[in-house]
Amino acid sequence: MLNDTNDLGAALFKTWTEKQRRDEIEKLVQGFRNGVPVGVLCKMAETIAGDKKKAKKYLKQFMSDTERKAVIDSATGSMLPVVTSFLA
Repeated sequence: MLNDTNDLGAALFKTWTEKQRRDEIEKLVQGFRNGVPVGVLCKMAETIAGDKKKAKKYLKQFMSDTERKAVIDSATGSMLPVVTSFLA
């Protein structure tokens, strides 16, 4: 049962158009700016986009270089490689 509900909506996102995915990731970035943890931002962006490469593209589109660098610089511990892999 856990596997059926543990996909963070991936099955639904696969049915979305690229515009819907882009719009949702833009909202997610706004949520991050309002307090959503960076780990959630990265994982949900990947799930919505369909893969890490597309997630990185969208995050770069909606976050400035300065903003992404600040997030990377503030990441610590096990989050540093995750954040760097999405935002660098």
